[in-house]
Amino acid sequence: MVFSSNMAISPRKLRYDVYSYSYQQDSETPLVISVLASLIERTLARNERIGRKCVSSLKHNSSKTSVRVFDCNETPDMTIQSYLERIFKYTRAGPSVYVIAYVYIDRFCSALPEFRITGRNVHRLLITTIMVASKYVEDMNYRNSYFARVGGITTEEMNTLELEFLFLMNFRMHVNVSVFESYCCHLEREVSIGGGYYIEKTLRCAEETKSRQREYNQMSRITL
Repeated sequence: MVFSSNMAISPRKLRYDVYSYSYQQDSETPLVISVLASLIERTLARNERIGRKCVSSLKHNSSKTSVRVFDCNETPDMTIQSYLERIFKYTRAGPSVYVIAYVYIDRFCSALPEFRITGRNVHRLLITTIMVASKYVEDMNYRNSYFARVGGITTEEMNTLELEFLFLMNFRMHVNVSVFESYCCHLEREVSIGGGYYIEKTLRCAEETKSRQREYNQMSRITL
């Protein structure tokens, strides 16, 4: 299923998938996968317009060469939608795993402003964040070697990607309920109005919302 902003998809269906998804063998692909694929595809399209300048800058920045571990020698011949569907088919990771992976991608891009999601790194970034998110969310998980086969890379590469990702993120893996809810809301808005929220920006939006809430609470205490 390819996501389109013209499709009549209910935000309620997305939320139902995230919180009440059934793990039956004949279950349809969760809606969150199509929404996430749409967000990333749009981010890729935007980054292509500024990609050459950013990639050139990154290549000459020796202090950030660790992020280049996500680059492939050649761009994989598989769409984001197909890649995410493949991961779901063989790992059966629940919809909440993809929401957490979405949070991790956002944090990663925010922590490394010089990093840009491109066709050469997006597949490795996805399999890494989904595997790490699965370990965070699920009670039982496949080995790294299995995720590597699903993602089309070697076990050694999978282990290296996981380790580099964790250190680049400073092991900021915890996602509390309010943050999880805020990202669900962004995904629902993506379904409702067909876009406008790039992955790199959503965490900032969530932080601004919490900041305004703190200011409101402080004003309320002063008033009382």
